[in-house]
Amino acid sequence: MRAYLQECVSNYKSYNYNVKMAIAANLLTQIGLGVFMTLYNLYLRELGYSELTNGNVIAMTALAQTIFLVPAGFLSDRWGRKKAIMAGAALAAITLFTRSFFEGEMVLVLLAFGSGASMAFIQVSMIPWLAENSNEKERVHLFSFHFAVMMAANVIGNLTGGVLSDFLSLIGIDSLNSLRITLILGGAFYTAGLIPIFLMKEEVIQQKKKLLDKELWKGKGKQWKLVFLFVGAQLIIGIGSGLVVPYLNLYFADRFQTSHSAIGFILSLGQGATAIAMIIGPAVVNKFGEVKAVVLLQLLSLPFLILTGITTNLYIAVFGFLFRQALMNAGNPIQMALMMKKVPDDKKGIANSLSQMAFSFGWATMGPVSTYIVAAYGSYWGYSIVFAITGCIYFIGAIYFLTVFREKDNLLKKQPAAVS
Repeated sequence: MRAYLQECVSNYKSYNYNVKMAIAANLLTQIGLGVFMTLYNLYLRELGYSELTNGNVIAMTALAQTIFLVPAGFLSDRWGRKKAIMAGAALAAITLFTRSFFEGEMVLVLLAFGSGASMAFIQVSMIPWLAENSNEKERVHLFSFHFAVMMAANVIGNLTGGVLSDFLSLIGIDSLNSLRITLILGGAFYTAGLIPIFLMKEEVIQQKKKLLDKELWKGKGKQWKLVFLFVGAQLIIGIGSGLVVPYLNLYFADRFQTSHSAIGFILSLGQGATAIAMIIGPAVVNKFGEVKAVVLLQLLSLPFLILTGITTNLYIAVFGFLFRQALMNAGNPIQMALMMKKVPDDKKGIANSLSQMAFSFGWATMGPVSTYIVAAYGSYWGYSIVFAITGCIYFIGAIYFLTVFREKDNLLKKQPAAVS
């Protein structure tokens, strides 16, 4: 582990200025989101809303991402990455603050839609930004480091959110206002992330390079086919993920009656475990190759997912949650690096947006399904059923990825890499 950390430090020093600013922005915004996502479901419950409202809010956020990801990717390719990221982050900061103050159900649902729409611009632009400011050899390590920083920042946000809200309650502030104050703090952290985004420097792409990229894309139907194969993989995983991941805080609260601090601590452990897994991801790639590494990590996560769903012991649930979270998410940067390697620079935004759209579609459609099952069958059988369905979907996704991309290994190696 020490060798991996030293390698990460060495790699970080070699990254250019734009990459370092992007990592700084990622750190600050993800701390804010870590605070917000830990507590917002609980905040809605404190306002007196049902599980159905919780599901609708999450579904609307994901629906907005699904709708706006492709237009955002198109605009990112046309405007430039920095403008798209800046616009999305600024609007996201505004919606996070306003969601902490308003209480009307319709307003909260509309603001959730606004959050999803604004964050779509960041989702589709950040990975291409990193790809365009790095070379092919750096990308697996860079994307792993990027996602590891994201997870580490979420750890800080999860812990801060849970502990601060409980502390405010202990000193006499009622539960609703303690949650609201903490959510506002999360919005402040997110807003601070606008500073390094503003400091990023976007270079004008030379016309010659644009023409070369178009030639690389022109007539390459196989490249479009690869993009849509990745989209299929993300759709399957997004459907499974949408059943479970948005409701993990409610799962621990409902089944084990855990406090806000405990929930924040558990979720932060999950993000920390994921960060470590992402750091060692490149080593798995070196040993097994990109495709087999993704499939192996996904399959290894399944027993821990099922364990989490069926146990009535909090410690076993936390153990299962940590390993599922780490193993399942560790393959994400590997997949992104694989896709970005083969897509020309002027199409990276739209390619990434299609992939993200497919994942968000899964969240948008599965949110109400998950909350309905839990409401119908209770906190034990409801979550057990949801976790079991997710396990089956993840298994299908892993087999799909192996079957499709194992056959494409030679194609991936033979196609010319995008100009960087």
